[in-house]
Formats: sequence, structure tokens, C-alpha cells
Amino acid sequence: MKTAITELLNIEYPIVQGAMAWVADADLASAVSNAGGLGVLGTGHDPVELVREKVELMKSKTDKPFAVNVMLLNANTEEVVDYLIESGIKIITTGAGNPAKYMQRFHDAGIKVIPVVASVALARRMEKIGAAAVVVEGMEAGGHIGKLTSLALLAQVTEVVTIPVIAAGGFGDGRGLAAALMLGAEGIQVGTRFVVAEESNAHDNFKNAILKASDIDTVVTGQITGHPVRVLRNQLTKEYLQVEKEITSLPGQDFSRLEQMAQGALRKAVVEGDTVGGSMMAGQIAGLIKERQTVKEIIEDYIQVAKETYKEKANYFEA
Repeated sequence: MKTAITELLNIEYPIVQGAMAWVADADLASAVSNAGGLGVLGTGHDPVELVREKVELMKSKTDKPFAVNVMLLNANTEEVVDYLIESGIKIITTGAGNPAKYMQRFHDAGIKVIPVVASVALARRMEKIGAAAVVVEGMEAGGHIGKLTSLALLAQVTEVVTIPVIAAGGFGDGRGLAAALMLGAEGIQVGTRFVVAEESNAHDNFKNAILKASDIDTVVTGQITGHPVRVLRNQLTKEYLQVEKEITSLPGQDFSRLEQMAQGALRKAVVEGDTVGGSMMAGQIAGLIKERQTVKEIIEDYIQVAKETYKEKANYFEA
């Protein structure tokens, strides 16, 4: 399946794995790359020593193209960027900030940079500073999100940029891949469905929570802080949203209680399997995911269903 993204990244299928904190490790990312997609190593707030360990482990598990995600809010970003440039990494995705200050160095090192954006303006800006492609992420996605829906945002971004666009947020099967391609995307980014992959090291409790989820089982927290996050409903979200209400009813905006509640909550869910007090980041598409599969099976299913969907719906346009 050839698109501008498969050509740009030298991958077999136009499927990019999301850089999910505590989930996007070398085991999952290498499985995605080995299956023909683009595996992405998540680095979060990691110090450079840990990033180095992750990259070296990844290199030992695959000889296929892969990317490293740089979260630009990381206090260790400068050291991480220095290392990645020296390491020979050829693809970097970025989030939580503007990569402009590093772009010239990335370009000089022959690195393709793919920022995650949540608006038309940001997509334009990233193209202007030399991004190789952009991931356009809608509010249906799990984790940190923007305010626009995937389909509305994707249609507008593909109208105004010339670089390849990767659609993210709500593309849980091959029908979603077909829809994204019809709207001008050259590929999709997959997060929640890869969480439940056999190769994912996410705790079984977290995986089972996704598999049991319905269409209305996610909620957005953190709206009042300006950093909204989509997660599965549980006791933590109930208490968190109650504190949000209390804060908005009082003079001043002290978010310290919210920060304390969120501290370490994602690790609790992904690593420890705490589905009561952990932050189970997942997209709205969780309600569609009902079985565990290997990464290879997931990718093959995306491609097969996308092709079948295209052929079926093409009949509508026959004379």
C-alpha cells in the first residue's frame, strides 16, 4: 500500500504508532516497525541516559525504520536532542511544544521531523519551518488533546498544506483508514488499539478496561487547566472532575490539588494495573476494540478492511 507517507518514511503500510507514555517502549515499537508500520519510541520526561537505553534496545530489535518522540516540555530536551542527533536517528516526532529552535540542527543531521498539531494554524507553521509531515490529532484521541474533531480538522489541514498529513484520533479500524485517505491524509496514527496488542507491555487490567469499554466510557479531564486529557472513566476521574467543579466555584485558580491527583497516575494504570486510581488514557474509539491481536494482525486487519471498504463504497460512484 503506497502513499506519500510510506514513500517518505520507507515503510510498507501507512500506519504510525502513537508515542504513548509508558506504553510506547521498544517491544511495542519494534513490533510495529517489523510488521511494516512506523514504530515510535516514547521518551516523555526521560533523562538522556534512559533515552539512550531505549534507542539502543530498539536498534537491537529491528532493522526497519522507526521514530523517536521528543516531548518538548521535557526538562531534559536539550540533552535528548543532542543525543538523538549524534545517534543517527532519522525520524523524530514531536509534541507538547514548538520544535522550531531545533529544526535547523535536525535538518543538518538528515532527520525528518513530524510534529503533532491540533489546529490549522499550527500545521501551517510546522510546514513553514520545514516539517517533513504533520500528525493532525483530533479531540477523539486518548491522552492530551486539542479542541477540534479529527474529521473537521483533517479536512481543513489537507486543504492548506502540501506536506503529507497523518490523521490521528478515532481511527480504530480499516474503515477509519479509508476515511482518512479520502479526506486527504496519507496515513493514520494508531494509539489505543496498539495498547491492547499482544506485544504491548501495558498491564492486563488496563488492556481489559479498554476491551470492556463502551462508546461513552471516556471523559475529558483538565479542561480548566488548559491541558485537557481524555481517559477512561473511573474513581480517579470522578474525584478529579469534582475537584475541578470546586475550583471553578472559588475565587482564584489553584490547581495544586489537581496536580497532586495526577502525579504518577498514568504509571499506576499502565504499569501497576490500577484501574481505580490510575489514569487510563484511551481514545473514544475504545468502544470499537473488542479483541487482543498481535501487532502484525492489527496492521493486516487495517489494510484488508480499508481495501474492502474502498472497493465496496466505490460502487456508489459507478455510472
